[in-house]
Amino acid sequence: MKPVICVKDILVTQGEDFSLSVRSLDLQPHRIYVLTGPNGAGKSTLLKTLALLIQPRRGTLTFAGADAKTRVQQRQKITLVEQSPYLLKASVAANLAFGLKLRGIRGEEQRNSIRSALAMVGLEGFEQRKTTELSGGEVQRVALARALVLEPELLLLDEPTSSIDSKNLKAFEALLRRLPEYGVTVVLATHDLSLARRLGGEMLRIENGSLLAGS
Repeated sequence: MKPVICVKDILVTQGEDFSLSVRSLDLQPHRIYVLTGPNGAGKSTLLKTLALLIQPRRGTLTFAGADAKTRVQQRQKITLVEQSPYLLKASVAANLAFGLKLRGIRGEEQRNSIRSALAMVGLEGFEQRKTTELSGGEVQRVALARALVLEPELLLLDEPTSSIDSKNLKAFEALLRRLPEYGVTVVLATHDLSLARRLGGEMLRIENGSLLAGS
């Protein structure tokens, strides 16, 4: 199988004090990658670059999808869930429907997609629940369902377990382990060094703006 994305010799600069450099990174299909590193090392910047939200000053990101030639088409294959995801102050269903409507998916197809995505994250029957009534862990799961409903090939998660309490953490990690079964490649940024072992993921380490070779 071809890599989902191939990264070659990219350089990203932010202001005068920070730069991110990656010599080579190939993300293989249906795998979990766990990105670790200290605060300010560049984890979030790398995720946003992989999400095609930041344009590198140099280097290339090559997307494997034959049907994704333009930047817009490529972005539709990638979804980023940030550490503190923003949800609309509306129902859970309305939040999941937003991206589907932009892609022209409506009616029964939309409702089926929403039900399926909520089932994936263990929130069956939450369609009409107001987002203002959700716990921190439920917010994270709704944000994940909102990403999964778009059927991304590459899912980028920034500290997704940071607001999950210890009571629900085990179940949430079990959910993350299952994501490749849905045809998704996952890159997950975290401070928890043991998370890679628990998820069975491949470790990526970033320090001082550089992705370490062989990490």
